[in-house]
Amino acid sequence: MSPMGVFGGTFDPIHYGHLRMAFEMLQALRFGEVRFMPCGNPPHRDTPHADAALRLEMVRVATEAQHGFVVDDRELQRKGPSYSVDTLSTLRLEFPLHPIGLIIGMDAFLSLPKWYHWREILQLAHIVVAHRPGWRAPDMGPLGELLVDRGTHRIGDLHQATAGHIYIHDVTQLEISSSDIRENVAMGCDARFLLPDAVRDVIDRSSCYAQLQNDETED
Repeated sequence: MSPMGVFGGTFDPIHYGHLRMAFEMLQALRFGEVRFMPCGNPPHRDTPHADAALRLEMVRVATEAQHGFVVDDRELQRKGPSYSVDTLSTLRLEFPLHPIGLIIGMDAFLSLPKWYHWREILQLAHIVVAHRPGWRAPDMGPLGELLVDRGTHRIGDLHQATAGHIYIHDVTQLEISSSDIRENVAMGCDARFLLPDAVRDVIDRSSCYAQLQNDETED
């Protein structure tokens, strides 16, 4: 049974960096699908600028043409903070025998000990870390110990077990950030070639980034 990739984020907005990473994971790790899960109330980030309905629409139009890309809005439907462990718990109940791989960036992996009930995540899913140049996997501390205990270089391990492994995968580096896109759009610049035209159309039609505060954070 092919693993299900779970890719969460605010997607404010979704762009080619997100899409290329998910596509490479889908192909290289032989995922049956990658589920894009827009975050409702991110516990470790500022409140998204675009509302939930717009971000969901942007993800849907960005992914609809790619076989294997699925949009899952369960985090937007749930009240309270969008904790990964809670989302994975609902998926595990729905797919009890299915391998699940939580896709995160190396920056998120390095902050994993700050996540809510983070040690429970590997009971529910594999962790698939997207590695980009300039980031180094830890070899000391709780994450270093976790990599020694749970790390694998075998894609087959992600298929043969439903959860419990950590796999680090190199992905293409695309220097695109949602915060830069928001800032550029707010200044009247065109975001063409940074994100799909269908997403650009949603942004232009809704004017969701026309008025921004000067408190942008990189994402």
